[in-house]
Amino acid sequence: MNKTDILIGFAIGILASILGSFLFITFFTHFDFLAGIQSLKSEGKLGKLITLGSILDLAAFGILLKLKKDLMARGVVLAVICIAILTIFA
Repeated sequence: MNKTDILIGFAIGILASILGSFLFITFFTHFDFLAGIQSLKSEGKLGKLITLGSILDLAAFGILLKLKKDLMARGVVLAVICIAILTIFA
């Protein structure tokens, strides 16, 4: 088992979630990124933002499976699990 592939997949999963959150705030709110995060946090909707941002992880997972990068795809799944746990306790 190559742990660097899992770590790269984990990084891809985290970055895809951040990118998805950024895109959601940019296109669907009138705030910039940091103000949007602060606004959604004050409204108690930060978990929903993180969940919507994780949709891009599904695309990353599919692409990695298509490229036969199974360990990287496992890293993406690990990132989604960590994000879900963070969302539950945040």
